Amino acid sequence: MYGVCGCCGALRPRYKRLVDNIFPEDPEDGLVKTNMEKLTFYALSAPEKLDRIGAYLSERLIRDVGRHRYGYVCIAMEALDQLLMACHCQSINLFVESFLKMVAKLLESEKPNLQILGTNSFVKFANIEEDTPSYHRSYDFFVSRFSEMCHSSHEDLEIKTKIRMSGIKGLQGVVRKTVNDELQANIWDPQHMDKIVPSLLFNLQHVEEAESRSPSPLQAPEKEKENPAELAERCLRELLGRAAFGNIKNAIKPVLIHLDNHSLWEPKVFAIRCFKIIMYSIQLLSHLDANSRSAATVRAGIVEVLSEAAVIAATGSVGPTVLEMFNTLLRQLRLSIDYALTGSYDGAISLGTKIIKEHEERMFQEAVIKTIGSFASTLPTYQRSEVILFIMSKVPLPSLHHPMETGRTGENRNRLTQIMLLKSLLQVSTGFQSNNMMSALPSNFLDRLLSTALMEDAEIRLFVLEILISFIDRHGNRHKFSTISTLSDISILKLKVDKCSRQDTIFMKKHSQQLYRHIYLSCKEETNLQKHYEALYGLLALISIELANEEVVVDLIRLVLAVQDVAQVNEENLPVYNRCALYALGAAYLNLISQLTTVPAFCQHIHEVIETRKKEAPYMLPEDVFVERPRLTHNLDGVVIELLFRQSKISEVLGGSGYNADRLCVPYIPQLTDEDRLSKRKSIGETISLQVEVESRNSPEKEERVPAEEITYETLKKAIVDSVAVEEQERERRRQVVEKFQKAPFEEIAAHCGARASLLQSKLNQIFEITIRPPPSPSGTITAAYGQPQNHSIPVYEMKFPDLCVY
Repeated sequence: MYGVCGCCGALRPRYKRLVDNIFPEDPEDGLVKTNMEKLTFYALSAPEKLDRIGAYLSERLIRDVGRHRYGYVCIAMEALDQLLMACHCQSINLFVESFLKMVAKLLESEKPNLQILGTNSFVKFANIEEDTPSYHRSYDFFVSRFSEMCHSSHEDLEIKTKIRMSGIKGLQGVVRKTVNDELQANIWDPQHMDKIVPSLLFNLQHVEEAESRSPSPLQAPEKEKENPAELAERCLRELLGRAAFGNIKNAIKPVLIHLDNHSLWEPKVFAIRCFKIIMYSIQLLSHLDANSRSAATVRAGIVEVLSEAAVIAATGSVGPTVLEMFNTLLRQLRLSIDYALTGSYDGAISLGTKIIKEHEERMFQEAVIKTIGSFASTLPTYQRSEVILFIMSKVPLPSLHHPMETGRTGENRNRLTQIMLLKSLLQVSTGFQSNNMMSALPSNFLDRLLSTALMEDAEIRLFVLEILISFIDRHGNRHKFSTISTLSDISILKLKVDKCSRQDTIFMKKHSQQLYRHIYLSCKEETNLQKHYEALYGLLALISIELANEEVVVDLIRLVLAVQDVAQVNEENLPVYNRCALYALGAAYLNLISQLTTVPAFCQHIHEVIETRKKEAPYMLPEDVFVERPRLTHNLDGVVIELLFRQSKISEVLGGSGYNADRLCVPYIPQLTDEDRLSKRKSIGETISLQVEVESRNSPEKEERVPAEEITYETLKKAIVDSVAVEEQERERRRQVVEKFQKAPFEEIAAHCGARASLLQSKLNQIFEITIRPPPSPSGTITAAYGQPQNHSIPVYEMKFPDLCVY
């Protein structure tokens, strides 16, 4: 009976008759629109028939595909698309199953047109928001098939391009359909990402090949629209833009594997493009750790990709924190240093060990330092300060928390680590802008940095000076002091000078003597080269411009005059070049500071000395010293006073202009070192005893008063002379103490320390006696007639306390 109904059209079900009516006799006529409207109305009126309509359309399409009637296939897919767009009932799930079955049939075909037709229908379906969820739908086949189409190798370039673009559109449709529906298949699973991401990267990688084969320039605009690389880039951006925090790793891991498998780290061009598209470069750090034993060129490629991708704001980073990021890079830097020293990844060379080339490791280290600077440049000021402190804490220093390794290998490792970390610190500090020097150079950072400035290694000292200059230079004046000279008019430098702020004044009051001391000691180093003196000159000049007030100007002049005394007296037995360099450094700086202060008499004195040196001793000026071939003298002993800048003359001319002449008259003496500060604890007893003596001197029991001494000109002169003599005696005493502890036998030093300990104990006993003594009467001391003080105690119960006193 069923077979009879199938042969007789009038007895066929209505939905089949409606479906048959949409197909014309000639497929070239296209879909019969009036009959399609009837079918759509029927499907909306009887939604329970929708699944049967879909099944029947699927049956016809499969039959037409088998018979190669591709015109009717296109009509069937058009009808399916219109039904999908019109029907959103609860029973659409079964219809979708039939639809996906037909799309899969088209994608399985070897005909490119059918594959493209099926892809277009799937993309339209992917843009439909379904009202009811689906619990059993699977897209595994579509992910696999679309990925395969992305790798099409058809002979015809135009057809190959269309197939690849269809595959990319299909993958984009799968992502859109599944990414926001928790009931759908999880597209972020590795089994799907391992197919989707490499397919997109494959099309990105072959963009040059597609562009080189474009037929003619006239078709270029049209070809740009059909470029698979641009479509793959948009799809990849959309994929990662939809990724959540927990899914980003599964999306980025296939990228790293793809770059590894195809050796794309060393050229690095494609890798940089990929990670600029991805916009999230933090996951690359863990991949760098995983490749820590790879070749230096591979690791350098990974790091340089990080450097290029760091232009993206670090605030949008996904993954570890900022300090963890820098910690990873610093760890790789330390590993590279170990590899270069040992020559192998395992620390010991054997027959099966791969020999490491030192120049490749050096290239990798430079790439890491560049990347650290690139990352730091994207950070806000407060995070940059944290990074600076973090890097400085990693620098190994003697007698601090980082024990120094002994032996030749350990010393080399310490030195290379110090240099590389200071290079990194210099990269981070370059361009650092901070209005407050207290926050830019906090005490814990400045102490560690300046302790590094006095190391024997000349290269390390130079890095420290450059780092200080980078922090202090906030107006871009550094390059104007790259060469040392005695300009007659510094206005040609066009210096940017601002008034010293209150915060900078506080900073200099707290740290100025520490800075002066290290500048002074750095000038006395025998291993200094021209670069060191140029850095010292730049540091002095920038302090004068950025952080100077009248007190700082006076101290800097005293400091430079003390440096001149070092060259003149030559207690350190410096070579002739160093002494001439110190003379030239002093001349250049005093010439600069005299024109900055704009005191005519001061400028005249400096100018006279410089002119005298030009005539009689040009080897004491920077124009003859700081050149490629310095023109020096063989004898610097017995320099006449006319060739020197005189402290008495400078104090006289500056004192008349409102500067502190008394301070200028006192020669500069560097403060105690950090180690010497610890010895100050032994003077606590002496300080307390001094206070006790002052108290006893001002106590009421002492009725006799010392008559006031008359102040005259001779008294002031004597006081100034005595103060200078006292300072000379103090300097000599310090020298004797240092010499005693260096050369005296152990027993003598032990006896001396024991005597000091007994003295300290006696002082403590005095303090204890004062402490346990009964307190004086709260009523204090009253004054009797004729100004005679009398002690009178009032019992506690008779005292009158103020009203504000709370019990």
